[in-house]
Amino acid sequence: MPDAVTPFHVEVGDDDLDELRRRLGAARWPEPAPVGDWRQGVPLDWMRDLCAYWRDGYDWRRCEKTLAELPQFRTEIDGLGVHFIHVPSPAPDALPLVMTHGWPGSVVEFLDVIGPLADPAAHGGDPTDAFHVVCPSLPGYGFSDKPSEPGWDLDRIADAWAALMARLGYDRYGAQGGDWGAFLSSTLGRRDAAHVLGVHVNLAIVGPDPDTLGELTESEQKALADLGEMFEWGVGYALEQGTRPQTLGYGLVDSPVGQAAWIAEKYWAWTDHDGDPTSALSRDQMLDNITLYWLTATAASSARLYWESGWARPSGQSQMGSAPTIDTPTGISIFPREIMRPSRRWCEKRYTDLRFYEQPERGGHFAAWEQPDLFVDQVRRAFRAMR
Repeated sequence: MPDAVTPFHVEVGDDDLDELRRRLGAARWPEPAPVGDWRQGVPLDWMRDLCAYWRDGYDWRRCEKTLAELPQFRTEIDGLGVHFIHVPSPAPDALPLVMTHGWPGSVVEFLDVIGPLADPAAHGGDPTDAFHVVCPSLPGYGFSDKPSEPGWDLDRIADAWAALMARLGYDRYGAQGGDWGAFLSSTLGRRDAAHVLGVHVNLAIVGPDPDTLGELTESEQKALADLGEMFEWGVGYALEQGTRPQTLGYGLVDSPVGQAAWIAEKYWAWTDHDGDPTSALSRDQMLDNITLYWLTATAASSARLYWESGWARPSGQSQMGSAPTIDTPTGISIFPREIMRPSRRWCEKRYTDLRFYEQPERGGHFAAWEQPDLFVDQVRRAFRAMR
């Protein structure tokens, strides 16, 4: 049956893990960069250390066991197989919540927050804050199918998520996300407004309000300066993924070192760390996600979302400026090392029913992963204002 929901179990063969270790051992390395920091990319010594641990110390079976302890499923929507984690809450009045990751993330970002969100009473919280948690893998990511035809843009994925929540029997639900998950959750709130009770994002896709440019606050000036630096130095990955994802895929799908470096650079650029990204995410956390990309060979298929969304073209980048308004009740959490940090008054221009806006003291782009306790608190309190 096309609308069947079937259990899914992660099962990676020993041969795949042996092949990964073989390729890591046979890697060809470039010379060190002529600068002694991250300005030209991931430093050679840091990368060699990470890959040596990946080959000789890292245990994928530990991550696989953690995933296996969560109820996972697959279902076909609009001709595409979609993988998702679904953890119903024991609380009778729990709010269904679909949580969406982005790039270069996956559902492993949410492993430490699913339990507290689904069963707050078991984690020292208030049971009235409970959620029925649904975490899908984006098309072309993780254990979801790779689209074989163009057209899987944000609108189509949002419609698929609406169909998924309806298939699970959830008539009213919330949407949460960061990175592409923030774009998607906002789109879902707009396209399925009859069923989306509220949206929470930890990346607000909002440009500066032109009316405020003559009287910017200190924090707004800093946010604009950091955004300008990112567009000068930090968007090469997105331009490549938004224009030639297939070409990129040949190298990354073939080389585990290449795949790891392509992702690890974003851990340095986007996490709240002390100079070394391992102070924000452990090597095991980093490699859980990187290994998932490697084992599923999703470097090209995940990158295609940038192409589908037109990110590298003016039509795609306009989503930060003249994007449609979101009238669904919304909560926004701006973590200090997020790549975009719009002020409340800027956010109110796009999110017309802004119920919650806070700036936590710690955390970056991968908020649920870096600061799970702070993230859970933000989500709980945001949806209190929308339930």
